[in-house]
Amino acid sequence: MKQRILSILVDNTAGVLTRLSGLFSRRGYNIDSLTVGETADPRFSRMTVVASGDDQVLDQITKQLAKQVDVRDVKVLNPDHSVVREVALIKIRVSSEQRANVIAISRIFRANIIDVGTRSMIIELIGSRSKLDGFLELLQGYEILELARTGTTGLSRGMDDVRYLD
Repeated sequence: MKQRILSILVDNTAGVLTRLSGLFSRRGYNIDSLTVGETADPRFSRMTVVASGDDQVLDQITKQLAKQVDVRDVKVLNPDHSVVREVALIKIRVSSEQRANVIAISRIFRANIIDVGTRSMIIELIGSRSKLDGFLELLQGYEILELARTGTTGLSRGMDDVRYLD
C-alpha cells in the first residue's frame, strides 16, 4: 500500500470537516493522519490528509475530494517537492539523575524541553515522522506518561502551484 499526502484548501465554515471525513468513511477509506487549521485568510482552512491505498484508490480519493463544494483546491504533496512536518509533545517520567541524559538525547534531535517538573519533563519535537519515531525509540528506557502527535502537515515548495482565491 502507498501513502499519499493531500493538502486541501477548504471554506472555513461549520461542518466542512464532518462532510469531508464522511466522504472517506462512506467509501471505506481510512485516514492515516488529519490536521486542520485556519490559513492566513480566515475564510479558508487547510486540511492535510494522509491516506493509504493502491494507486486507483488514492486517485479516487483525490478526485472525490476535488468535487466537493467546500473544497477550493487539492494538491498532492510530493515528498521531494514539499516541506512536511509533524509535532510531538512527550511527557516522560525522569529522576534528577536521568535528566541530563534526556537533555543530551533531546539536543541531538533538536528537540525543546518545554516543561520540567520534579519528576517529569515535557519535550517538544518537530520533524518528519521517521525523526519522531527515532526519537521515541531512544526514549524506550523511560516511562512515557503522555504523548500527543499532531499528524502530518505540509506545504509544497516554491511558487508554481500557489492558488490565489478572491
